[in-house]
Amino acid sequence: MYSTDQFRVFSGAPVDRLLSRPRRLLQEGRIEEAEAAYQSILATHPDLKQAWVEYFALLRHAQRHEEALALSERAERQFGDDALPAALRGAALVELGRFREGLTALDHAASCDPDLGLVWHEAGYAAFRIGELSRALMALDRAFALEPHGGTLQLRGHVLRQAGRYLAAEVAFEGAAQAAEFPAQRQAAEREIRRTRRYAAFPGFRPETLAPSRRWFAETGAVPLSGSTGAPASDNELVEEFARLASEEQWSFTLLVAVDGWEHWGALATRLDVPLAHRLPADDAAIPLVAARSPAILPDWADLVDAPAARGRGLSLALELPVEAAPADVLGRLAGTPGSIDPALALEAAQHPEGRLHHRILR
Repeated sequence: MYSTDQFRVFSGAPVDRLLSRPRRLLQEGRIEEAEAAYQSILATHPDLKQAWVEYFALLRHAQRHEEALALSERAERQFGDDALPAALRGAALVELGRFREGLTALDHAASCDPDLGLVWHEAGYAAFRIGELSRALMALDRAFALEPHGGTLQLRGHVLRQAGRYLAAEVAFEGAAQAAEFPAQRQAAEREIRRTRRYAAFPGFRPETLAPSRRWFAETGAVPLSGSTGAPASDNELVEEFARLASEEQWSFTLLVAVDGWEHWGALATRLDVPLAHRLPADDAAIPLVAARSPAILPDWADLVDAPAARGRGLSLALELPVEAAPADVLGRLAGTPGSIDPALALEAAQHPEGRLHHRILR
């Protein structure tokens, strides 16, 4: 979610020139070289606090939280009883799930330097992780007042969305997009804006109170054909609902690409009046329906499901989809959460302006 390297600004100051190489390597995705560059800077300029912050962010982003905790201990040996090592220690402990210890370390960091924005940002993140949303917002407000930047706005948006305050969350994410220094930061904020607008389709519900199918739509923009209540829909019923939805939305495919051996795809192809194939066409003008019964057994599912989105034409359909799998554009049911057909949800998701299919060519 948040990485502490968003505190940095390329101002041309000596510290930024010194850190320009590892930053550039990070932007290019050359993580091992960036790490070596940060370690070199820490060896030659151990008093440069920003280098400690950014190297910590690298470890955190890679989920190397034990190493991040060890780095905070190194920082404490370098700087003594100071706000920065205490803040890094608190952040690492929170990532390790040791929330109370992390908050204690962050409280100590605040007592060392109550005007360090990083401390309050991390305190807000810790409170968010344990579900104390009001406390998180107060800490983030203080962080932003001390050091305004997009990272705090981004986190504030997450907190507000978790509280079900979708309009306020969207405003926070829009602020983060406007404050972004780099395209990747702006794109991340824009993704959260779209996700928040999908959650706003269910006013009065916090994210954790939504049924799994609705939350799946909000998170991914995919179209669920069934909900989480009622008698479980069979595979054939899901296929029938897809055909009904395709007819109502006037989707018109040029072929059905069956990527597994399920025998009933032929019946759907007949119903849609399209030929049945088993591989994607080379024709860029084709509008394929890529279909799988259960992508969990397909090692190349992620590539297959991305093909219609990359082309901007056609869609992917999975009858049963594990939560951890690459999302299909249309799914019958999430694995482990069977439910009855939900035509109203399917239609709303298919027509939502922030859904996966909004700009897709489907006829």
